[in-house]
Amino acid sequence: MQHHGKRIRALLKDFDDKQQFAPSEAVALVKKHANAKFNETVEAHIRLGIDPKKSDQNVRGTVLLPHGTGRVVRVIAFAKGDKAKEAKEAGADLVGDQDLIDKVKGGFADFDVAVATPDMMAQLGKELGRILATKMPNPKAGTVSPNIGPAIRDIRAGKVEFRIDKAGIIHTIVGKASFEQEQLVENLTTLLDAIVRAKPPAAKGNYLRSVTLTSTMGPGVKLDPNRVKATA
Repeated sequence: MQHHGKRIRALLKDFDDKQQFAPSEAVALVKKHANAKFNETVEAHIRLGIDPKKSDQNVRGTVLLPHGTGRVVRVIAFAKGDKAKEAKEAGADLVGDQDLIDKVKGGFADFDVAVATPDMMAQLGKELGRILATKMPNPKAGTVSPNIGPAIRDIRAGKVEFRIDKAGIIHTIVGKASFEQEQLVENLTTLLDAIVRAKPPAAKGNYLRSVTLTSTMGPGVKLDPNRVKATA
């Protein structure tokens, strides 16, 4: 049985946590309950009707949220020559090739996203594969690209990656509690549209099983999958 703290129990008296809401209603509730002493992040947790153990039902992709994420993203870029210059001009926090590889091998981890040009990937895989792990640049995540400048600008503008976990659930963010309600709704529906477009051909039946919206310190609010803009 799930046990909530005193604060969450008080918030849950404000609404029926078993009810499913339209996106605008859910966002309004999440914003109302985001009353911590910091600007809470708004998260979406989406359960999909797929079998995550089957490789032909993998769901992974990226989407550029129209109003960004509200977070300052620290980006490092593995690139050489003109591409290194392009990465610096696009706003990468650190740019390098072997020198940056050595820095990360030495324990540097003060970054959120790592991007790279394709010519750097063999070297990265050999020297940083285990160290970077889930932060390893990946073409499917848009973090490996010959056009490294636009890739960095998209990440800074609010591009987020989504992928299923072992339970078939996607956990990602859609903005900050300080965003206007309409901004969060548009970010959410843009995310759901992208997830629906990423539906594997092998997936059968009900695809969007459940969608829950919450803030960092707030209770979860359920959305009615049949009332969201994106429908499978």
